[in-house]
Amino acid sequence: MHETCPHCGFKFEIEPGFFWGAMYISYAFGVAISVIFGVLANYLFNDPEIWVYMVMIFTPLLLVSPLSMRYSRVLMLYFFGEVSYRPE
Repeated sequence: MHETCPHCGFKFEIEPGFFWGAMYISYAFGVAISVIFGVLANYLFNDPEIWVYMVMIFTPLLLVSPLSMRYSRVLMLYFFGEVSYRPE
């Protein structure tokens, strides 16, 4: 992730440790994906073996993890960032 926006010069990390809260948002994304795909595996395969659950849950988690990290940082900026920022 860039330190500043290449277009407008906005500094993304407003203070040291600003994105620690993004870990909790990313965790919530992971829990939601795990629950959705766990229920989907149960529904589609009629209570399969444990390895089916693991494949059905860990595959989407691995594929979506880069997006989850980025979108959790974006949400953190939207919720707690400087709303009144105006480029000079």
